[in-house]
Amino acid sequence: MPSKSKSIASKHTCIIGGGPAGLTTAYELTRNGSRATVLEQGTQAGGLSRTENYKGFLFDIGGHRFFTKVPVVLQMWRTVLADDLLVRPRLSRVFYNGHFYRYPLDAFDTVRKLGILESFLSMCSYARARCFQQPHEEDLETWLINRFGKRLYERFFKTYTEKVWGMKCSEISADWAAQRIKGLSMGALLRNFFHKVFPAKDTPELKTLIEEFLYPRQGPGMMWERTAKLIEGMGSEVQYNAKVEAITWQPGAVTGVRVNGHLHVADHYVSTMPMRTLVARLDPAAPPELKIVESLRYRDFITVAVVLRCPSPFPDNWIYVHDPGVRVGRIQNFKNWSPEMVPDPALTCLGLEYFTFENDDLWSMSDADLLALAAKELETLGLTKAALAIDGKVIRVPKAYPVYDDVYIEAIAAVRKFIETQLPNLQCAGRNGMHRYNNQDHSMLTGMLAARNILGLGEHNLWQVNADDDYHEDGFALSAEAVEHMEQTQPHVPTRVVASSGS
Repeated sequence: MPSKSKSIASKHTCIIGGGPAGLTTAYELTRNGSRATVLEQGTQAGGLSRTENYKGFLFDIGGHRFFTKVPVVLQMWRTVLADDLLVRPRLSRVFYNGHFYRYPLDAFDTVRKLGILESFLSMCSYARARCFQQPHEEDLETWLINRFGKRLYERFFKTYTEKVWGMKCSEISADWAAQRIKGLSMGALLRNFFHKVFPAKDTPELKTLIEEFLYPRQGPGMMWERTAKLIEGMGSEVQYNAKVEAITWQPGAVTGVRVNGHLHVADHYVSTMPMRTLVARLDPAAPPELKIVESLRYRDFITVAVVLRCPSPFPDNWIYVHDPGVRVGRIQNFKNWSPEMVPDPALTCLGLEYFTFENDDLWSMSDADLLALAAKELETLGLTKAALAIDGKVIRVPKAYPVYDDVYIEAIAAVRKFIETQLPNLQCAGRNGMHRYNNQDHSMLTGMLAARNILGLGEHNLWQVNADDDYHEDGFALSAEAVEHMEQTQPHVPTRVVASSGS
């Protein structure tokens, strides 16, 4: 046993990226007696899960619910945050044509707000769709119409989905719908309503219907700022403004990571940086078979935080904007995530989210123009007056959502093969590190398992985290059921429909 402890303590790991995956890896290593150096190119911990602070107004890069069925992830949240982890009620609605609709759709709420005539026409459309099912559900549009009818599809699914992903629903594969909104249909929504009125025991609830979640008192960044301090307090290091210039390697191993002219040398390396960037930083240059990685694509993201001189424009945590007359896709009301997100209860901070591609017209717009656009769209939607917008901040987030296109599987396979055969002391973890659009709990789990591989406590394949693996050794209790649930509740990025040669 003493020799094993000495071996663990002598190991040093260099981790690229200070988001949930990178910091969880460092936390697990450090609390088990190993040493880690985290290299974060930004100025604060958390990555996409950081909390921005603008004149005392705190806001997320998107909303980050803390929800998981993975016990070890929940345990880490509770250990790090303790009483600062709040239980918050969820209210998120669809905003369309001047009305708030319960989301997921509630049959009676929808009927009341659509009106008698439109509701009648929508039910006729739904009945027609059920009676005359389109047999080939190759695209998202067909999949949704078959389950909700054309009229409800056009009002409550089409506009928002196309804003988020930048492609038509008829171009998105139906496989995405089967994964992303599994089990959701008009029948399921009606059953859910009646189960609320007449509750039955052991009735499973859809992920999208969960009405409560955990959230740190001062935003998700609170979790990761505190984790970074714990890591440093246990003898490891977190460096900021540490942009990777090169990753040196030779056949058989990564030999170092160069940052600001300094070469960090370690026994093990973990990368959470975008896969495309990882390959581009290799020194010597990556072999020709990795050129395909240059084709990996991302959906980018802009948050426009608008400070309003009003206490509460709406009670929701966030709303989905399905109105085609505006470009905003979703609006966060940060005060309703936690009261401590605003410094003055007489004011509100809303986060208007725009989904974009880097260097398109929205991305290239000046901050002043984006703030003006956001204030104008709030008034256009009837949520508040533009004149009440008194301040704001724009945050651009490149590479927010990995895109699953026709080449991404081949690109990831090429990187995996190269790492497994040439760089066995390197592991990839997290959303961008694995080019996988996952939630925070999955990113954290990949970090935990990467650490366990380094500590010699298992041989986990991070690319295939599934219920068939054994996660029970050394007190690391993680049931197969929890892993399976986690896999089922991760978000998915749509793929384009591949036209068949016979069409």
